[in-house]
Amino acid sequence: MPDWVITGLGNPGLKYRKTRHNAGFDVVDFLASRHACSWKTERRFEGEVAVATIAGKSCLLLKPQTFMNESGRSIGALLRFYKMKPEHCVVVYDEYQIPVGGAKLSVGGGDGGHNGLASVKRCLSEDSFSRYRIGIAPETSTQADIKDFVLGKFTGLERKNFESSLEQFADGITHIVDTGPQLAMNLINQRKTKHDSDARTEAQL
Repeated sequence: MPDWVITGLGNPGLKYRKTRHNAGFDVVDFLASRHACSWKTERRFEGEVAVATIAGKSCLLLKPQTFMNESGRSIGALLRFYKMKPEHCVVVYDEYQIPVGGAKLSVGGGDGGHNGLASVKRCLSEDSFSRYRIGIAPETSTQADIKDFVLGKFTGLERKNFESSLEQFADGITHIVDTGPQLAMNLINQRKTKHDSDARTEAQL
């Protein structure tokens, strides 16, 4: 039985690749690449699964292929199969209220209007899973409908900031697995984004 399940939320298919809403997919893809593990389609879980050893612990990486608003079906099926409690599950997803390059970790709470998270909450027996929120907020205010915005692609600068932060996001997951979410929060939630650090450096020049 795995020690942890790390799930990235997103929408399957080329149409949605590299969109803001697929930030969760991008993070777990990076994690799989870092640990040199490959994805395998598991129909019983309606998703793609990879096996990795992170911080000395057995982890299943999962990308639900149900589309975002039914993500909970996939996660619930996997946890039930392995008889795992939600507290050993980390759900990685995009967050409109956090700047690109930033991340926040929490356990419990509302869904914040995120359809994928709402589905996870509906399908799991306990609200004790870890929420690892990845920032996708626009650089400047936008009049675009939120649905259109999250389903759109990052600008060139946003994509650069996002991709340069993938190592940091993966390190955050490693801390969760290694120390547990409560201790990992102290590190992840106080960390400044790389974009913020670059801006401070430029201001000092």
